[in-house]
Order: sequence, then C-alpha cells, then structure tokens
Amino acid sequence: MAETQDSIPSSRPLRTRFAPSPTGLLHVGNARTALFSFLLARHGKGRFLLRIEDTDRQRHNEGAVTEIMEDLRWLGIEWDEGFGVGGPHGPYRQSQRLELYRGYVDRLLKEAKAYYAFETTEELEAMRGGGGGRGEFRYPRPATLPTDADAARAKAAGRPVVVRFLCPSRDVTIIDDCFGPVTIPASEMEDFVILKADGYPTYYLANAIDDALMEINYVVRGQEFLGQTWRQVFLREAMGFPQPGHAHLPLILDMQGRKLSKRDGDVEVRAFRAAGYLPEVLVNFIALLGWGPGKDREKMTLAEMIELFSVDRIGKTNAKFDRDKLMAFNTDALAAASQERLLAALKDYLSLNATPIPAGDENLLRHLLRITAGIRTLADIPAKCGVLFIPDDSYPYEDDAVSKVLLKNGNEGLSVLAELRKALDGCPWTESDLEGLIKGFCESHGLGMGKVAQPLRVAVTGRTISPAIHDTLAILGRERATRRIDRCLALFGPRQ
Repeated sequence: MAETQDSIPSSRPLRTRFAPSPTGLLHVGNARTALFSFLLARHGKGRFLLRIEDTDRQRHNEGAVTEIMEDLRWLGIEWDEGFGVGGPHGPYRQSQRLELYRGYVDRLLKEAKAYYAFETTEELEAMRGGGGGRGEFRYPRPATLPTDADAARAKAAGRPVVVRFLCPSRDVTIIDDCFGPVTIPASEMEDFVILKADGYPTYYLANAIDDALMEINYVVRGQEFLGQTWRQVFLREAMGFPQPGHAHLPLILDMQGRKLSKRDGDVEVRAFRAAGYLPEVLVNFIALLGWGPGKDREKMTLAEMIELFSVDRIGKTNAKFDRDKLMAFNTDALAAASQERLLAALKDYLSLNATPIPAGDENLLRHLLRITAGIRTLADIPAKCGVLFIPDDSYPYEDDAVSKVLLKNGNEGLSVLAELRKALDGCPWTESDLEGLIKGFCESHGLGMGKVAQPLRVAVTGRTISPAIHDTLAILGRERATRRIDRCLALFGPRQ
C-alpha cells in the first residue's frame, strides 16, 4: 500500500503553493486555499509560491491570469516566488514547461509505466455505456502495450493519440492533516490519461512534476480533490519524487447546506471587491471558513492570522458562507476605519465601477465619506449620492416616492415644497445655514422633519434616500438645487 507524508515537514524549509487554473475569476473557495497556504508558509517561516496551471486550453482565459494576481494582492496575499516575481524554479507557467513534461512522459513510456491509447471520444463513450454507466467504468488495459510505431500509425490515420499511466493494483492511503488517514481502494482506480492528444499534459501529471521540481513539500487544497490524490501519489512514486504533506479543506456551503454557487449571490473575490467590501474584511471572513484561532475570536488582521494560524485548528465540518455575517463585519470595519483608509478603499471601489461620482476629487470623496457615515459597503455611497452628479433633468422620479411623499393627502408634500422653494431664495448656501432654515421651517409650520425633508429629497433626487437633506442641497449648490425643485413643481404641481 502506498502512503503519503503525514505532517508538516520539520527538517526542511516549508514550501507551499497556490496553483490556479485561469479559466475565470478567483472564487472565494480558491482564495481560501491560497490564504491558508500563505498563512501556513508565513507562520512557519517558509516560502509561498504562485504557479499558473494553464494546461486546459479549451477553457483558458488569459485575462484571468492578471485578474487572479490582482485579487490575491488586493487581499494582501503576496507570494515569495513564482509567476510575476520569478525565482530559481521557473518558468512558473505550465504552458511554458511542455518539453519538460514530455521528457517525463517519454521516461514513463520507456519504463513501461505508461502506454499509448488511441480511442476516439465516441469509442470511449460506447465503452462506458457497455460498462454499466460512467461511474462504474474502468478503462481496460490492453494485454500488450502499444509501441511507438503503433502510436505513429494511429496518428497518421488521424486517430487521437494520448498517453495513459499504468496504475499499480494496490490501495493508497492519504495521510491528511485535516481528515486523517483516507484509503482509496484499488478497485476505484484506473489507468488515467497523463498526456492529451494536443500534446498538453493533464492536470495530474503537470501538478505532480511541478510540485516536486519546485520543492513543494506541503499541499493545501479543497476536500473535493481528496479522492483524486492517489493519482499524484502514484505518479510521484513512479518518477522517484518525494510525497508532500497534505491538508484538504472542508467544503464551503451556503446557509441552506448547498454547494456555494452564484445562485446565492457573489462568489468571486472580484465581485465582492466591486460590491464595496474591504479586503481586510473579506480575507478575515474567508479565514474563518473552516479555521479559527479558538477562544471565540473572530476579528483579526492578516498579521494576527499569520501569528495564530495552525493546520490543527482546521476542522472537518463543512463551512457555511454567512453573507449576513460578512456584511456585519464590513459595516463594523467601515465604521472603525480611518479617513485615509476609507479614502483609499473608495478610490479602489470607484476604479472598478462606473459611477457619476468624480473619482479624482479627493476633497469631494472625503466629504462624501463624512456625510454617509454608517454605510454597510462602499456601494452605498453612489447609491445615496450618485444622483447628485448627473444632469439635473436626467434623473427619474420613483412612482412610490411621488405618490406617497408629494401627492398624498391632497398634494400636501407639493405644498410644503412650494413654500420651501420661496424660503430657499434668501438662504445663504452653506450646510449649517440650510440645516437651520429647514429646522426653523419645521418649527414654524408645526411639521416633523420627515414632512419637510422628504418632499425636498424627492424633488432633488427623485427618491426617498440620500444623505441628510442639508448636505444633499449643499453638494448640489443653489443653482442646481433650485433648478431641480422647479422641475419637480412643474412636473407634478397643479396645471395652470
């Protein structure tokens, strides 16, 4: 029986890696894998490496390479070696290592540890059907292994030529630091493809070779890969490579116990970034998906996570992605952040989103942050203030706002608005003067603030949500604010 290494190496420097396949944006599950690998290396004074596994040419997305790197760095996850920063074990992109993989395949073929296969997709489908279904099918190893000449003839005849690994007929036990010993019986294994017809290696082969040559001695990845780890175990054994330690992370589920997916909302780091979450909040939240430092502690900086992290605190229980908890974390963090931190975060948010807010006006951005205190995400700022920066005749009026605030009780709101319009003509246009005027109007007319502020708000924004009404008017300025009020009165006031 083959076995893997059973813990974090103590005699050699710890080396971990994150090896994404750039087929799309960075999913929070993959971000957790990267984070735990990073924390483990940093805590153990080791090195963390980034490798790009781009052998899936059909689904490859070149733009995703840059986006993954950007999102890792946004989270604060920096790599010591690898793609984009270099190092002694490059290249760190698998598509640039094809000759190296081919050399190992040739060696496995020569040693009769692998063999050629020529079936078409249709033939394989027919074979699976004859085996009682895809789940029960095991590829039938030929009695005589094909030769190089056989492969050449098959290729000349237009048939797909792949290379399959000749799998040993014995069980494999994975010594996993999260789930303990896990044995995969030989009855569940088969001779699997290691070199595709297009000349690219499969994930299993390239992954095993690269981990060995890049001296990766501890692998962190998702639980869903645990049942396939036997493939890398046998490949490393066949090529004479040492076995790394393993930690397979529990699944991440939604609050209904289903696999996390887009049906419940954002699942990519970029989407949370664009939605106005702080990176320090998201990375803290992701760290708690299966791990915790104990003593009911939840909120930590990245430096504190590095200090506290240990594999033995990773649980076996599936993690729940609690979006309400993430929102609460973000709300608290925004309330506690310094003005400089908020300004930097808002600039990053605006760089990813098309809003009418002038992103280059720092004084304005600071002002918007001040008057929108209490926001839950940075997206609340354009939601509340964006309408103030569009042309005065281009914003729509929400039907409910007009009917409930302006027209209800015999146009009560419109009457208040018309009187306010006259009062505003003689008011100095500062926040304090506008606030004083509106409060005085409320007192002199025996009206609550809502009865006065809301008609003004609907008039100048078309809806019932904005910053405090005096701040809203001050940002617009006298000319634009009165123009908007006049437009509202003309649209909804009594016809002459």
